[in-house]
Amino acid sequence: MKTLIIKIVLLCLISIPAYTQNKVKTFSFKKGEVLDILLLSTTKENTKALFDRYKETAFPVAFKYSYQPQPGFAIKKLVLGNYLPTSFILGKWKSKAKREGFLQNIVKNVPDFHQQRRGLFTNFELTYYEMPRDISFSVASEKYTVVTAFWGNSKKNKELYKKWEAKTKERGGEIVIKLENGISPAGYYYNADVLYIVQWKNAKEFESFAKKYPLPVFDKLQNVHQFVIQ
Repeated sequence: MKTLIIKIVLLCLISIPAYTQNKVKTFSFKKGEVLDILLLSTTKENTKALFDRYKETAFPVAFKYSYQPQPGFAIKKLVLGNYLPTSFILGKWKSKAKREGFLQNIVKNVPDFHQQRRGLFTNFELTYYEMPRDISFSVASEKYTVVTAFWGNSKKNKELYKKWEAKTKERGGEIVIKLENGISPAGYYYNADVLYIVQWKNAKEFESFAKKYPLPVFDKLQNVHQFVIQ
């Protein structure tokens, strides 16, 4: 599993040191910087050859547009939703203009960029968020960390999210970060209304909360994707 994780991180323009097993992974973003959230699974066929070409072509362009490696996570368990990617990857760009500049110009520099990605990844979903203020957050490996993405059916869902947040805190969950107003490029859509990273003391504490407040009973929700990272 560790070898697979390292390969995924490399394939996504993140260096091996970014995936070391530190007990606490800390992230810092300044106002105006961009946070990437990527959900990935890799193909098992011809990975090395595909990666070698991807590294030679896509890496230099990404770094030219200010891409900075960030720690990533393995996805350990699916709680709610229809599929289970293998990795939850974060990235950083200096600005929205830089991030979108990469998206707008990568094909000019690497004409088969999207074909390469389809060859490498069986899943590749991307959402990026411009930071509205300076922000820092940490994820501790000894805690039970759950990512929850909500898609709603109406504008009234904000009240539902607030209620869920309040109950989460009441039952001992720590909201590490809440992300809204994301953007997903065409072909890589994963743009939830809101995405939370929440830490719990342990699995038992989270499971007790989930049993008392089961998300599938909320008929106002269009979709929920929830999984455990480590």
